[in-house]
Amino acid sequence: MKLSEEIEIDSPPCFDMGDRVRVRKLIRNDGTFPGKDIGFHLAKKGDIGYIVGIGTYLQRAYIYSVHFLETNYVVGCLKKELDLAEERPPLIEQPDW
Repeated sequence: MKLSEEIEIDSPPCFDMGDRVRVRKLIRNDGTFPGKDIGFHLAKKGDIGYIVGIGTYLQRAYIYSVHFLETNYVVGCLKKELDLAEERPPLIEQPDW
C-alpha cells in the first residue's frame, strides 16, 4: 500500500458512515484479511458497498471499512480506492434564496 505525501487526517474524512461507495480498482488481500490467501480478490472494480467504520493508518490516512453486501466482506479501503456511488439528498430541504 503506497501512501501519498499528503497527511490526509489533517482534514475531515471524505466519506461518512453509511455512505454508499463504489470501488475504483480491484482490491486484493494484502495479508490483512483473515481466512483468505494473499492476492485473493476481495472486491472488483465497480462493486458497491457501504462505509461501516472509519479508522486511520500510520497517522496519515483514513481507512474506510466498507461492507460489501454481495460477499458479506468488510474490507479496509483508502480514499483513492473509492468513489461516492450516489450523492446524498439534504436531510432538510433549503429554499433557494
